[in-house]
Amino acid sequence: MRRYLEIIWTSFRMALQEFQSNKLRTLLSLLGVTFGVFCIISVLAIISSMNLALKTELQSIAGHTVFIGKWENGGGPDYPWWKYIKRPEVKYTEMQLVQQKAPDSTSISFFMNINGDVEYGDAVMTGVNYYGITEEFPEVQPISIGFGRFFRNEEFANAANEVVMGYSIAQDLFGKAEKAVGQFIKLKNAKVALIVGIIAKQGQNIFNAWDYDHSLLLPYGFLKQMTVEEFSSPAIMVKGSPSMPIGELKDELRGAMRSIRKLNPTQEDNFSLNDIGSATDFFDKLTGWMNMGGWAIAGLSLIVGMFGVANIMFVTVRERTSQIGLKKAIGAKKNTILTEFLFESAFLCIIGGIIGLCGVFIITVLASAILPFKVFIPVAIIFLAIGICICVGILAGVIPAVSAARLDPVVAIRSN
Repeated sequence: MRRYLEIIWTSFRMALQEFQSNKLRTLLSLLGVTFGVFCIISVLAIISSMNLALKTELQSIAGHTVFIGKWENGGGPDYPWWKYIKRPEVKYTEMQLVQQKAPDSTSISFFMNINGDVEYGDAVMTGVNYYGITEEFPEVQPISIGFGRFFRNEEFANAANEVVMGYSIAQDLFGKAEKAVGQFIKLKNAKVALIVGIIAKQGQNIFNAWDYDHSLLLPYGFLKQMTVEEFSSPAIMVKGSPSMPIGELKDELRGAMRSIRKLNPTQEDNFSLNDIGSATDFFDKLTGWMNMGGWAIAGLSLIVGMFGVANIMFVTVRERTSQIGLKKAIGAKKNTILTEFLFESAFLCIIGGIIGLCGVFIITVLASAILPFKVFIPVAIIFLAIGICICVGILAGVIPAVSAARLDPVVAIRSN
């Protein structure tokens, strides 16, 4: 064991000596390894950070929730939009029937959405999201109120002319968000509404799915006075029990909707059942393609780097030929010489990898400031980088190490 530790220490010192004595040559030769490690680790770090942020955000948006609507999640050139556009929109009355036919659901809410203006005095904001919701919406999609309050049940029942306003809209119209509570605003079709609450500031995120900061929440009945239900992208949101698999919940809802719409066994579903699983499948494919691209670029760079390190090791063997001869003359075995050069080659690649990791760290800091999620380097990826460097170093140093181990000690000592 001590012998191997001495070999590793000697190889480490020789690698450092090579780096210090020929900095420019070594750096240029390690450039491929550095760039390869930089490419793959930066891609993996960003993708792993994005995946974690995506899953966290998806769970907060729709954890264990099924959306019943007209359109299936998906996209691309093969998306059969022509098929889905013929489907009827879901209706509020269907939500009431689903409540009766799906006893395993814990909360059901109806949702509809249109765009409109918000006026307060001379100030006008355009393109604001109006969300018409029912009583159980906060149980399906939790909402944090920053100022004021949420709607009461009787306000839902009476279709009260009231709104809960997004933080950014309140701040833009009133200077300070808290000043908006109790004020009256004018909405679509000259409807006047009282602001009863302000949604807590959401900030930037990946999906920005609900975009509460720039939206208004209204009782479903109030929004229905401004638009036709079929023209407001309606959806039924069903939250199941955490102990119930999402697949079983979808099966129950499928049976309920087919019964409500009186579809016979030979007819296809004319509705969609979407959950976060379908969204995560799409993003898994997307990140898989990104990973493949990162590995392809990194692979080419590492191959170039491998030749660069092999060149350094060939030069090193030539420069140390007499030293190798002396070692063999005093009893060093071929395996010892071979191991020393393989370790030295691996250590050189690790130096290149460390430089690449420093570059990735800088990228994570810059990316975290730009992207809507924090980018970090997982410990597993750091070990992966070290493993890649060791493998590349060993592969690059095999031929030079074998040539050094095979040197004849007499010939080697006589060489200059």
